[in-house]
Amino acid sequence: MGDADLSRLSTQLEGELVTPGDAGWDAARQAWNLAVDQHPAAVAVVTSPDDIAAAVRFAAEHGLGIATQGTGHGASALESLDDVLLMKTEHMNQVEVDPDAQRARVGAGVIMRDLVDAAQAHGLSGFPGSSPDVGVVGYTLGGGLGWLGRRFGLACGHVRAIELVTADGELRRVDAETDPDLFWALRGGGGNFGVVTAMETTLLPIAEVYAGSLILPAENGREIFHCYREWAEAVPEEVTSIARFLRLPPLDEIPEPLRDRPLVTLGACYAGDDGKGAELVAPLRELGEPVMDLFATMPAAQLVTIHMDPEQPVPGLTNHALMRELPEEAVDAFVDAAGPESGSPLLLAELRQAGAALAPVSDSAALPGLDAGFVLNAVGVAMEPGQAAAINTHLDAVCDAVAPWATGGRYLNFADRRADLDVLYPADTRRRLSAVKERWDPEGLFRANYTLPAV
Repeated sequence: MGDADLSRLSTQLEGELVTPGDAGWDAARQAWNLAVDQHPAAVAVVTSPDDIAAAVRFAAEHGLGIATQGTGHGASALESLDDVLLMKTEHMNQVEVDPDAQRARVGAGVIMRDLVDAAQAHGLSGFPGSSPDVGVVGYTLGGGLGWLGRRFGLACGHVRAIELVTADGELRRVDAETDPDLFWALRGGGGNFGVVTAMETTLLPIAEVYAGSLILPAENGREIFHCYREWAEAVPEEVTSIARFLRLPPLDEIPEPLRDRPLVTLGACYAGDDGKGAELVAPLRELGEPVMDLFATMPAAQLVTIHMDPEQPVPGLTNHALMRELPEEAVDAFVDAAGPESGSPLLLAELRQAGAALAPVSDSAALPGLDAGFVLNAVGVAMEPGQAAAINTHLDAVCDAVAPWATGGRYLNFADRRADLDVLYPADTRRRLSAVKERWDPEGLFRANYTLPAV
């Protein structure tokens, strides 16, 4: 493939083709996660399904792979992009809401804040996760673990149709009736089967929730986490919650009481009948004098702000574990490894409550749920290259500490580190996914965070 070939592709695109040596190369190749240094063969910044189809045909003709990013939050799991055309979809950011059908059609580059704001205008809600600027399509294809999860399950289970360009360069619309196997695989199988151009998803008739967080000093973190464990065991499925150790950097944009001090945050969302939220949260308010109490009735669109995820790109390093259960011994092990006396350099270490509707009860999607009671997720931000080693060491230590209670499995959207496919999917699911890959992409054109082999 030479410069002349790339020039011909450039003339076929309404968007932009950026190649090494171009003035905008470094910006074009960068993922949202600044810890990832991507070096693809070229970057196609696409604006339409026609752009995507042209780029897919070009890659197939010239022996290149295709990788797709809406934002690049989870880009660190990708393998080498040396022989890959990287497709950026951020300009395909249209959201269409049908309030009567309670559905939304989202373009490939729509971020979560755009979807939840559009739904809120009609008194509806999507399936928001913890980040306001994660791409909706990537989040959903990888599962979609969010604040309404224990009541409604993973976001991928609520997708009703997907539009994508497959390896033959054709645009297709698939659903449970037209291509049931491909539709099954897309919902939890990631970007293995084509380039998604748009997705139709159910919206929920939820305009308000009782939600927020309680921010406490971390000195009594062990007691707080034990009390949280008991509280979480008793709450109904309408409650989804997260308990974290948190240490925010000393930045001007962070409220002064929260800067550079060890904290515990207890976040929760109650998506049920009016009037019960404050009652359910009341035991948490008895755990100590808070630095901040942010619980309130709020528009559902504000759920993406509770976790206080950064809205600008950062160099993030992560590790996680799925936990079967959370006995007292597991809490102690977690606190010993992640609490304020552990010497942790991490930004956060958290336990996300699973169970209820998040449990896998069918095989209607490739990822129908999480076989776990809690999900441990830990994140470090390496602002300087020399910090990465200490952060990765402590990420390992936190997950190793809870290993006796872990399932050994992984959740696709959190698996930023490379992992074997057999810890992401059960054997039967993995074989079925590979069979779908063989049918739709036998040459392995599409490179996902975890690229499936064909049969």
